Amino acid sequence: MKILVVDDEQDIRTLFEQRFRREIRNGELDFSFAYSGEEALTYINGHFSEIVLILSDINMPDMSGIELLRRIRTMHPTAPPTIMMITAYNDEENYNQAKKYGADDFLNKPIDFSNLKQKLTESL
Repeated sequence: MKILVVDDEQDIRTLFEQRFRREIRNGELDFSFAYSGEEALTYINGHFSEIVLILSDINMPDMSGIELLRRIRTMHPTAPPTIMMITAYNDEENYNQAKKYGADDFLNKPIDFSNLKQKLTESL
């Protein structure tokens, strides 16, 4: 399963690679990382057919995760990929906007990796 993680925090890569070490080694999960909405769009344009899941932070500089979600769903109106939004804030406005633009699920920061693993296992 090809997963694109979009987050402006550079250390997110290390965190995901540590938490999913076994799944990556076994070839079950393949993570790619983008550190901005623009970088994510560039990556998606070249790899759209490969990506099964996008995990995107909502609060990023320049382009928010909500704007990224809107652009992805405008460019590719039919699913896949599944898009899960990640937020440190449990605010209803972001939740409603993300749902409006087609978010499939939500995760709160700090990420509960056991919950995320369960969701990914169900998707495999």
